[in-house]
Amino acid sequence: MNSVFLVTFSGIDRSGLTRKLVGVLSRFEVSILDIGQSVIHDNLSLGFLLKVPQSRDFSKLFQPLAQKAESLQLKMRHKEISLSDYQRWVGEQGQPRHIITLLGKALSALNLERITEVFEYHHLNIEKVYRQSGRISLTEDNASHHSCIEISVKGSIANRHQLYKQLLDICQKFDIDSSIQKDDLYRKNRRLVCFDMDSTLIQTEVIDQLAIRAGQGKTVSEVTERAMNGEIDFDESFCQRVGLLKGLRAEVLTEVAEQLPMTKGIDRMMNCLKKVGYKTAILSGGFQYFAEYLQKKFSIDYVYANQLEIINGRVTGKIHQPVINGERKASLLKKLATENGWHLEQVIAVGDGANDLPMLSCAGLGIAFHAKPLVKQKAEHSLNTTGLDGVLYLLGMNDRDINNIL
Repeated sequence: MNSVFLVTFSGIDRSGLTRKLVGVLSRFEVSILDIGQSVIHDNLSLGFLLKVPQSRDFSKLFQPLAQKAESLQLKMRHKEISLSDYQRWVGEQGQPRHIITLLGKALSALNLERITEVFEYHHLNIEKVYRQSGRISLTEDNASHHSCIEISVKGSIANRHQLYKQLLDICQKFDIDSSIQKDDLYRKNRRLVCFDMDSTLIQTEVIDQLAIRAGQGKTVSEVTERAMNGEIDFDESFCQRVGLLKGLRAEVLTEVAEQLPMTKGIDRMMNCLKKVGYKTAILSGGFQYFAEYLQKKFSIDYVYANQLEIINGRVTGKIHQPVINGERKASLLKKLATENGWHLEQVIAVGDGANDLPMLSCAGLGIAFHAKPLVKQKAEHSLNTTGLDGVLYLLGMNDRDINNIL
């Protein structure tokens, strides 16, 4: 019967180590059942799971392998693996896997202690931890730097809602963001990103800016806040607010559009998404004029928003039906997916308000971005500590990838 051995090496990394070790193995009739290698700040950890034929004496392999390791200034360890243990590993390879992304100004040992306690509670085993963000300089200003890691965990999640709630509580306490995604084929093949506009792509609510110029700023702002918090019906509040814009000169729309404050990170995110082939869409409860302004600026593929009625150069206080509310946003997202032959799991939605919840919940990845409290509690993925380019981390990109693309 064949024997199975786990052989590991550790030491300072340099070019050619793996080749030289495999060169020793190649002189014997062994099969490599598994291999893993990682380097953390020039420190190498390398392991081989070897199948040694019964006809071969492992001690004859061990001696030259140990000598080679010593000559390379590596520490070597080995142990025999029982057939039952190996078969157990084979049986576990089909278990569900999830990717947890953690993102914040800094990640501490205390943060990871609390988060890994949650993993342990849910019987999830960490398989791999990967740093997505670049290394932090200790001599330069890091005010704009963020730390981001991906943690791959294995195991079934019996209560996903409870897991998310526990992680959310920890992340809010420590001011970090978290995301839990199934590590499946869909995660690696996203196709479309749908954005809310107001307070997502831009750092304002356009209707509030128009209301200020119409002399109705305070009234409209109060109603907007209540609507975004889910306190009042969106359609009702929207028609009420639009009605207060009656008589506003049409040229004011151009003035407001040219002064829109863009959300931090939007240029980096949009440039990267387009260069790697994502389609983008604006699904907005705001106004078509401003969505089209952003469409031209960022080459956005699809735009759906509310159309203000303008007659004789003045806003009438009415909009063309139907109103694009939360349900309509979700319907449009599904329509775009169907028309392009994409599964909903391949669609991403990003928004901040209560009327974004329907599209966040039906998308494969729904991200609450600097969202209202109600939205943070209900969305499974949130970004509160970064600009819009933080979305790229949730798509599995790292700083090296992004910088190379741009």
